Amino acid sequence: QVQLVESGGGLVQAGGSLRLSCAASGGTFSNYVTAWFRQAPGKERVFVAGLSRRGGSTSYADSVKGRFTISRDDAKNTLYLQMNNLRPEDTAVYYCTAGSPPAGYTVSVHRGHYEYWGQGTQVTVSS
Repeated sequence: QVQLVESGGGLVQAGGSLRLSCAASGGTFSNYVTAWFRQAPGKERVFVAGLSRRGGSTSYADSVKGRFTISRDDAKNTLYLQMNNLRPEDTAVYYCTAGSPPAGYTVSVHRGHYEYWGQGTQVTVSS
């Protein structure tokens, strides 16, 4: 059973930066497609960024392109999300996830394609 633990969330002013980390145990990130999702109050959990198994392909939601970067350190078995130029609308609980989407998906934006989820970390951006 893969367990994921996120860290790095917090309160930041608009325009600031945060780096989220997600440490995995019980499994190896490089065996899975990995991603970050977020859920704002009263809204659905949505895709933010994803990384292919081999780490060669990434995908981003339009709202974060050019500001967020997903990466992975295989030696540490840790997934990251670097978030720059943060905006109040980025405020949400951020979740790390890993899974095995169906064939044909290098990276999936579909929540149902991911089996393992962290507990989430709160990011709050003040204006």
